Amino acid sequence: MGSVSREIAHDVPPYIRVYKDGTIERLVGVDVIPPTTDTLTGVTSKDVIISPKTGVSARIFRPTLTTTKEKLPLVIYFHGGAFVISSPADPKYHQSVTNLVSESRAISVSVDYRLAPEHPLPIAFDDSLAALRWVFSHAPGGSGSEEWLKQNANFNRVFLAGDSAGATIAHHLAMRIGSEPDPDAAIKISGMISINPYFWGKEPIGSERTDHVRKAMVDKWWEFVCPSDSDHGLDDPLINPLVNGAPDLACLGCGRVIITVSEMDILRDRGWAYYEALVKSNWKGKVEMMEIAGEDHVFHIFDPNGDKAVTMMKRLGDFINQD
Repeated sequence: MGSVSREIAHDVPPYIRVYKDGTIERLVGVDVIPPTTDTLTGVTSKDVIISPKTGVSARIFRPTLTTTKEKLPLVIYFHGGAFVISSPADPKYHQSVTNLVSESRAISVSVDYRLAPEHPLPIAFDDSLAALRWVFSHAPGGSGSEEWLKQNANFNRVFLAGDSAGATIAHHLAMRIGSEPDPDAAIKISGMISINPYFWGKEPIGSERTDHVRKAMVDKWWEFVCPSDSDHGLDDPLINPLVNGAPDLACLGCGRVIITVSEMDILRDRGWAYYEALVKSNWKGKVEMMEIAGEDHVFHIFDPNGDKAVTMMKRLGDFINQD
């Protein structure tokens, strides 16, 4: 590294490196592809601007329609990447959301929220809430102008979905909807899809007690993106929904939840703890659990067309289309 200007200030493997001169180098999750029509599934996508002021955008996916005004379930998707990498245009995320849309015959709005460290938390949560409000501006009687949503989205069947950090965002939006109804938008969520949720905490549980290397790695991720003025650290309610003082899970603003965990994932036990806490809470909804044997964190992103990813997508499609 030769000069002082290229000395590393923060190294957060395997995602990002920040140099003392302020340069930020993302090591993965930087590839992008344009919206397109998928030749195998017929799913079409396009990019839209949600907020010209902030630059927040989304990629919308739509399956082949049977009629021009067919009404379909709507999935608002939040990508993972520890709040620091990736986007809806990442080829792997693009393919994974395409597969979910094809399997469920739903429309999806995949949100491109702003990333840390340039945009520290809670900006990703704020951007995602703004995107949710934008989506619901297209409900009947609203002022939204995006035709795919106005013509084809069924606003009685809306789902929040995400993987890893995106699942964390989905949880917080569902809590916000349930505890603080928006006076400016009639937001109603049918269900939530939480794939390998990125929840964490100071005190280790399950495999965290013995897997010291990965425990330290995940600790470092949160310490890097956590707001500098937070007094909670690894027990910040943004990342630990079960810590004392976190909002009551009884307020979760949807009627159904499905959680998926992967057997080899260091985050697996947190997903199970979240499921068990929902079951024991005063929340009135129904929660389902799916564990994928022999796989690690967000395996479906790295291999979106693998057999286990296909099986998981079928289960999620069934969840979306339940009566």
